[in-house]
Amino acid sequence: MTTRTESVDTTAGEARITWHRAVKPKPKLVLAVSHGAGGGIEARDLQALAAALPARGITVALVEQPWRVAGKKVAAAPKVLDEGWRGLWPALTEPGLPVVAGGRSAGARVACRTAAELGAAGVLALAFPLHPPGRPEKSRAGELTGAGRPTLVVQGGRDPFGRPEEFPEPGGQDPYELVEVAYGDHGFAVPKKADATQEDALLTITEAVAEWLGRLPV
Repeated sequence: MTTRTESVDTTAGEARITWHRAVKPKPKLVLAVSHGAGGGIEARDLQALAAALPARGITVALVEQPWRVAGKKVAAAPKVLDEGWRGLWPALTEPGLPVVAGGRSAGARVACRTAAELGAAGVLALAFPLHPPGRPEKSRAGELTGAGRPTLVVQGGRDPFGRPEEFPEPGGQDPYELVEVAYGDHGFAVPKKADATQEDALLTITEAVAEWLGRLPV
């Protein structure tokens, strides 16, 4: 695996991509994933994917939105996040491989909203914020079901932004798949008293994503 950081100018400001490139076996596709509204690419799930997938022929591009690169503590509005993601897309497709759009939390919403128009090969939604905590009536399910691309949701079993059993039944032309990370919260943190370890949770994530990516028709 080789790692390289690239700055990209977008109409929303300067963004950044940290490439974790697959060298052997021959790269098959690019998984581009962005952070949420409360953290950066140091999130445990993003780092686990960047460490595990390049050995399987999958290049991982960790994306930092312009607001994060600028050092701001509050995320930009959804419209601006989408604008930044669109501006990054040509750099993500430059290697000439199929690109799967992904993200955690707010980043997952961006990926869902823009996947069809950008021609993404699929969508990876990590900790999709189905609703604000305690407000199930404020559902964002439409963004997920309207992605228009094969979609994998990886959700913590005790995520206050939407537990797995709260998600609607998959349907339509591109029904999404959902994998539960037992005991995981919105950041996939697992309590010390749980029957599973933090390492178990991260392995669930990386194995599920690798298996799903291997089935994509790319």
